[in-house]
Amino acid sequence: MSPYMVRDGTSRFTDAKGEVLYHSLDVSSFTEYTVVDVGHLVKIDSAIPPNRACLLSCGVSTGVGAAWKTAQVEEGSTVAIFGLGTIGLAVAEGARLCGATRIIGVDVNPTKFEIGKKFGLTDFFNPKETASVSE
Repeated sequence: MSPYMVRDGTSRFTDAKGEVLYHSLDVSSFTEYTVVDVGHLVKIDSAIPPNRACLLSCGVSTGVGAAWKTAQVEEGSTVAIFGLGTIGLAVAEGARLCGATRIIGVDVNPTKFEIGKKFGLTDFFNPKETASVSE
């Protein structure tokens, strides 16, 4: 891990004494204000509310990446996703893009199935609605 910006090797973060602060993954996203490298920026339409835009920067890339890069979902495979929040729905989208033919969403909120269909869910399982997983 390095405290320096990727492109120019300089630091943008110091404490009150002027000492370099180390941060995570060149982002330091838990700060109110920060300086980031241009390679970490994406311009968004000003009409998009920040509380919606933030979902794209983290949840979608994490979920799609989990299906595509981490799980390496293959064409024709079956995928089960536990929890259909932002990341879970993005996993469904990633699995769909990778060619999964059966994408099973597992969530205790039944309204998530209708939403999930838009992201590729083919099946839905609510563990509160059955006495046995074998059903």
